[in-house]
Amino acid sequence: MATRTASVPDTQGSVPPLVRRGPIQWLRDNIVAIAGLLAVVYLLLPNVVVTVLSFNDPVGRFNFSWNEFSLDAWANPCAVAGMCQSLALSLQLALLSTLAALVLGTLVAFALSRHRFRGRASTNLLVFFPMATPEVVMGSSLLALFVNSRFPLGFATILIAHIMFLISYVVVTVKARLAGLDPQLEQAAMDLYANERTTFWRITFPLVLPGIAAAGLLAFALSFDDFIITNFNAGSEVTFPMFVWGAAQRGVPPQVNVIGAVMFLLALVVVVGSEVARRRRDRR
Repeated sequence: MATRTASVPDTQGSVPPLVRRGPIQWLRDNIVAIAGLLAVVYLLLPNVVVTVLSFNDPVGRFNFSWNEFSLDAWANPCAVAGMCQSLALSLQLALLSTLAALVLGTLVAFALSRHRFRGRASTNLLVFFPMATPEVVMGSSLLALFVNSRFPLGFATILIAHIMFLISYVVVTVKARLAGLDPQLEQAAMDLYANERTTFWRITFPLVLPGIAAAGLLAFALSFDDFIITNFNAGSEVTFPMFVWGAAQRGVPPQVNVIGAVMFLLALVVVVGSEVARRRRDRR
């Protein structure tokens, strides 16, 4: 009678057994994601607090602790005298200064990245000075310049001051985009008989546009939020940050939190929308 012998399975090419990972190993594998998530939560926590307090019905003048839910502030965001006027002024200043800084800063970035001229190194260094200079020093210096020139303080002086310090941020942001641009794409377009103007508008500008858009968002936020430089050169004008600072002396109304929540939600929509559009373009 034949007997069966148990064959030893060949272990070559077999799937290794699953190894149960402990919590320490799991923490090591996900430490970067956890740290990033905690950083995002830390950055967004003040915005969440502002949004929550915009639905609050405070007791007294200060809106620092939760009392009860109310939609009065959202139903009447302009109930506080002068707040919507200051908001409109800040939006107008931010829009105009951003447009001017984008045009001038983009031209400067292209000149510094694509051309060689005398004083190029010095210009690269000077671009960083407004970013490195303390705002108190810059604001007081501009004030002295306007006063000595007998230039009346007001809307025009705020606009000039904002354009001056926003140009540096635009130049740095657009230059970073230009530095990562592949020059072979432009060379390929010219090899296909495209002239310089067609190459710029069909190849270069679409590739640099995300950097210009990022610079515009950064410039708009910096202009809208600026207080120190604006306070030195505002004259009788009152921007929204100046209104909030003045209101804080006697109690911040919940309508201020409504404006802050709306600005945060708009910025979130813009960022998420741009990311969704970018992913759709990548899929295509």
